Amino acid sequence: MGQQTQEIVQNKIEENDLLNIPAKVLLFNDEFHSFEDVIFQLIKAINCTLEIAESLTWEVHSRGKAIVFNGDIGECIRVSSVLEEINLGTQIEY
Repeated sequence: MGQQTQEIVQNKIEENDLLNIPAKVLLFNDEFHSFEDVIFQLIKAINCTLEIAESLTWEVHSRGKAIVFNGDIGECIRVSSVLEEINLGTQIEY
């Protein structure tokens, strides 16, 4: 392998390692979205049951925020992106 190929391979390995970092998605309460909007988007983002989405939505509403997903950073980015499709406020923490 040439030097350039080795660098490309090393960069790919480092990128894959970064994607495996454990993280969590926080969802924040706001005054703009209905419970139904949030519940629907949670079901879409994390593929959960109606009951889990309702419980998470209530926690966000009553506490101001809630951890709605735990996983590797790549999945957290995907979940956060889906929630943000309707402008919900999210944050990813490591």
